[in-house]
Order: sequence, then C-alpha cells, then structure tokens
Amino acid sequence: MSEVIMEKRYSEYTVEELRSEVAGLKEKAQKAEQMGNVNEYAVYERKMQMALAYLLNPEDFQPGEEYQLEGDPGQTFVIDYLNGVFAWGYRKNLLGQKYEKQEALPISVLGKKQ
Repeated sequence: MSEVIMEKRYSEYTVEELRSEVAGLKEKAQKAEQMGNVNEYAVYERKMQMALAYLLNPEDFQPGEEYQLEGDPGQTFVIDYLNGVFAWGYRKNLLGQKYEKQEALPISVLGKKQ
C-alpha cells in the first residue's frame, strides 16, 4: 500500500522553516535560471513570494494605501482590503490610471508606500 505524504501549508510553518524554504527555493530558482528553464524559474519565484508573505505582518499594510510593486517600477498597487497574507486591490500605471480588474497579490510583492 502506498503512503500518502501530506505537505504542510506555509501558514503552518515556523519562521525557521519558512526561511529554510525560501533559501531552498532561491537556490532552485537560480539553477533553473542558469539552465534556461524560464517556466521552472517563474514557478520557484512565485513559491518564494508566497513563503516570504508568511514572514511579514499583514497589519503593516493598510487598505486605501498605495504601494510600489517589487520588480515592476512602472506600476503601483492600491489595497482595497486584506485577507490573510493577500492584498486585494487594483494596479495603477505610471499615468495613475487604475486597471479595471481587481486582483489579489501576496503582501511580499508590495514595496514602499507611495
């Protein structure tokens, strides 16, 4: 009979486990990038952003505030509300135009307040 191994959710990790996970994912992402595996690299980057989000305090992010987006200097993000480690809101471009589609981003991709 095969044994089913249940993986823990990042919300169940300790701070030390999260830091270790981020380090491991960073290493895997670097190897994927060196090998030219763009899709694999992107997957590890997204997983790393999720793990990093659980190392942050959602209370440090406020609805109604506008934040820079890490890795995307041409856009900002305005938070409507927070749900766990996800900020729900809208992107804005350099001209201050708000995108129509509401989306959720892990708080780890939010940079400095505008």
